[in-house]
Amino acid sequence: MLKRHLKRLQQEHFIDFTIANYENASHGFGLTEKNCIELLGYGVSMMSGGNHSFDKKEILTLFDTYPLIRPLNYPQATPGKGIFHTVLLGKELAVINVMGHYTMPMADNPFTMATEAVNELKAQGVKHIVVDMHAEASSEKQALFHMLKNEVSAILGTHTHVGTDDLQITQGCCYVTDVGLTGCRDGVIGMKKEIPMQRLLTGIGGHFDVPDTCKVLLQMVVFELDEEGRCVGAEKIKIYDDKPKIVTKAWIE
Repeated sequence: MLKRHLKRLQQEHFIDFTIANYENASHGFGLTEKNCIELLGYGVSMMSGGNHSFDKKEILTLFDTYPLIRPLNYPQATPGKGIFHTVLLGKELAVINVMGHYTMPMADNPFTMATEAVNELKAQGVKHIVVDMHAEASSEKQALFHMLKNEVSAILGTHTHVGTDDLQITQGCCYVTDVGLTGCRDGVIGMKKEIPMQRLLTGIGGHFDVPDTCKVLLQMVVFELDEEGRCVGAEKIKIYDDKPKIVTKAWIE
């Protein structure tokens, strides 16, 4: 879906920079170098991670070569960084990746670490700050939004694979609880439906697998920032298979 649609969407919506979450890019679990190169070739600018960041151990050697980050609140000794810096159209841009607590691996407090990171960036004069809050609980994402909405440009939720219908701009901050998956849409969170159904019916699990063929969906959020790093417009884009795109504008508070 990215190969088919992304570069066209970038032209149609005047997109200067594209952030993707890589954690399920390689057959549902983690990221390989091959898939990393493919995604960057399709027009992705940089990628954030989550609780599946290290499912493919080859990623341990990729952080120094490719524009990849992992959640900031992983232990300090964990390879990789949690903040990406670049200069875009003459402005400094920072992307922060944090991971929630509920059902997630052992990690430091995402709320204190995100707040500290934002304060440090602001002290350095960085005004354009985007946060990928990778969390299971919608309450954690919403709480971080209220903590940081006056300080950052956007807080975009990831992880559940199910896009939410709450895209908004409040006090100059773009927020959505979950951007949603780009992948198979006719299974369970992008995977074959048989194993999840078996587990729910019997309590016996199995290996989640991506279908060889499926109906597909692309979901993305496009947002515009002004000179001061405040969000002035946003929209949710969905494409089902090869049907025309569906565009929903953000609610502006």
